[in-house]
Amino acid sequence: MTNDLLGRHRAVLPDWLALYYEEPLELTHGEGRHVWDAQGNRYLDFFGGILTTMTAHALPEVTKAVSEQAGRIIHSSTLYLNRPMVELAERIAQLSGIPDARVFFTTSGTEANDTALLLATAYRRSNTILAMRNSYHGRSFSAVGITGNSGWSPTSLSPLQTLYVHGGVRTRGPFASLGDEAYIAACVEDLRDLLGHTRAPAALIAEPVQGVGGFTAPPDGLYAAFREVLHERGILWIADEVQTGWGRTGEHFWGWQAHGQSGPPDIMTFAKGIGNGMSIGGVVARSEIMNCLDSNSISTFGGTQITMAAGLANLNYLLEHDLQGNARRVGGLLIERLRAVAAQVPAVREVRGRGLMIGIEITKPGTDEADPQAAAAVLEAAREGGLLIGKGGGHNTSSLRVAPPLSLNVAEAEEGAAILDNALRSIQ
Repeated sequence: MTNDLLGRHRAVLPDWLALYYEEPLELTHGEGRHVWDAQGNRYLDFFGGILTTMTAHALPEVTKAVSEQAGRIIHSSTLYLNRPMVELAERIAQLSGIPDARVFFTTSGTEANDTALLLATAYRRSNTILAMRNSYHGRSFSAVGITGNSGWSPTSLSPLQTLYVHGGVRTRGPFASLGDEAYIAACVEDLRDLLGHTRAPAALIAEPVQGVGGFTAPPDGLYAAFREVLHERGILWIADEVQTGWGRTGEHFWGWQAHGQSGPPDIMTFAKGIGNGMSIGGVVARSEIMNCLDSNSISTFGGTQITMAAGLANLNYLLEHDLQGNARRVGGLLIERLRAVAAQVPAVREVRGRGLMIGIEITKPGTDEADPQAAAAVLEAAREGGLLIGKGGGHNTSSLRVAPPLSLNVAEAEEGAAILDNALRSIQ
């Protein structure tokens, strides 16, 4: 049955639509932190549909909210008042930390980032964007155009002029040998120098932790230091929280808060986990930025009632059960376990991350050279052991990505670490 489905997939869907595994999986159902495939095999899910099943599979509170809303009305568009959309927008505006915030809902992180770029360029009347090396912001034409990861950027054509800044990858690049303070100072000086060679950009867009790039991050405070330089020139800061938001990093509710010494971002984007699998994305911005557009607009599916009901129920569950605190506690345990394993495996260059957002960089032993074949082998071995994880990396890097639902318990973390232990040792 799976082979038949794979053949049908290949016959009708694009060649560039990536599938994991030599024998791709069809996942049929899930519960808690587990999923099952079409053959009835059960897996511990440490990737959550690419960080999207944030709380748990088949979470009763979300399932109930979706079912009840579907029985009333599923969709009406933004041309009509929408109570669930207003209620979720109120919660997100308050949680965002952005003063006088306005919220616009989309259906994905790509669309959210696309909207943020539209707002920034319209507000600043500039089509120049600063982005980070090794970054990823989505698959739309404008988002691909600013992505600093060649593996996910199929064209150099773009409506924007993009300039790339140092700093998103702490352990690689020309400043990697510096201490944290010197590293930040060098990146800031590089930014100042770059701004001296170009017309005033509209904004800097940055992921606090780079997702597709392999869960890489700068030292805390880098973007706060950048913010001071940007603010001097009126340049906006867009925080891409599509993967880092909602407490996943444990230490903070938003990734930008690790860099909050100079205040919140001007614009923030979100998606993935808030819907727990339902299609929700969005943008939060100061009112004068959000309201700068001088033509009409709508969002046909953004903010539709059924997704808003799911988002409200999911956010309530997240906050009431302190899943941010759980991510900090259980994620800290998991990182410790994985670092202990990595110390015994020469192919592991680094275990990095925070909370339940953990990257394991794989290289050819004794070098800094990426080993994507070994990373793929670990992915396969983990699956054989009953664990699903992700992978990523850019610019000659290869990383495994570990990002379970935030309700992960200690026993499941230990079980997943044991499977990863065996999978990593299998490539020696």
